[in-house]
Amino acid sequence: MSSPGSGALSTASLPVALRRNAFAIGVNAGTVGCPPRSVLSIGGSRPALIAVAHGSRDPRSAATMRAVVEHVAAARPDVDVRLAFLDLSTPSVDEVVDEIAAAGHSHAIVVPLLLGSAFHARVDLPELLDRAGTRHPRLALTQAEVLGPDQRLITAMRDRVLERITGRHDSASAIHRATPRGYRHSGATATEYGLSHEFGTDAAHPASIGSALPRHDRPTSRIGIAVAAVGSSSAAANARTAEVARRLGALTGWDTEICFATTEPTVTEAVTALRARGASEVLVAPWFLAPGLLTDRLLDAAPDVTHASVIGAHSALPELVWDRYHAAANATLTRSA
Repeated sequence: MSSPGSGALSTASLPVALRRNAFAIGVNAGTVGCPPRSVLSIGGSRPALIAVAHGSRDPRSAATMRAVVEHVAAARPDVDVRLAFLDLSTPSVDEVVDEIAAAGHSHAIVVPLLLGSAFHARVDLPELLDRAGTRHPRLALTQAEVLGPDQRLITAMRDRVLERITGRHDSASAIHRATPRGYRHSGATATEYGLSHEFGTDAAHPASIGSALPRHDRPTSRIGIAVAAVGSSSAAANARTAEVARRLGALTGWDTEICFATTEPTVTEAVTALRARGASEVLVAPWFLAPGLLTDRLLDAAPDVTHASVIGAHSALPELVWDRYHAAANATLTRSA
């Protein structure tokens, strides 16, 4: 963790817009993941990074997000990186903002570790930051875009499915494999699925994996993937999430079907639909960053199929988080010019 630069200018007179959201920021997926060290705050020092996760009563969720943020911080030891939670886990957003202000920072970029730009990103977090800005008028708080549905996350979800198909598991998977409610694995081998070689989990270097499965490496069994997300009371939001399943299918050639943990279509309905279309093997791919009560609900609803791990501490996450940070920091500097 780094300390803020000396001689930072006061931001008390900055327009409120500089402490509000940056939803309209366009992010170039090809941007180098870690921001250049020349990216400075309005006060002349590098902005702190507050990574905000959802929070859960399930301790696996917080443990997974802490692992994610540890990897994010390791990529840029010159930036003060903190983890906060919207609800149910600690530390809270208010607590972390207070700590950042007490450390003397003049600017912090707030990156929501969320897969969708829904109520939490558009209402809850902005309100929290507005109140925090009132408490700390010398601290500029800029909210960055959410993480999803970035193509790198689609690739990460594919990698989690491939880990199940090939029998490979990384350290992030071990977090919840070791728990009583860990993810089930069918024990299928790469040969049984017609895969001639193993695939890595580094989505930051897609050439080492292939942007999609090569035709000669595609499974001889017809695989169906039920992409399982949280779900929303908004039909429009669910339709946007369904695009994730379509993009996974376009990336891999697998037959995909969207389903939700809290609404319809359910995971059992998705599995039935995939089998009706001829899938001989069905896997569930959770569109979740961390395990918790809802991923357990999916496991209980479909115990007879293989469930891939959540995205978790995949190597694509640090690059993506720093891209969001970089875009928000540059947008703020442009506005203040």
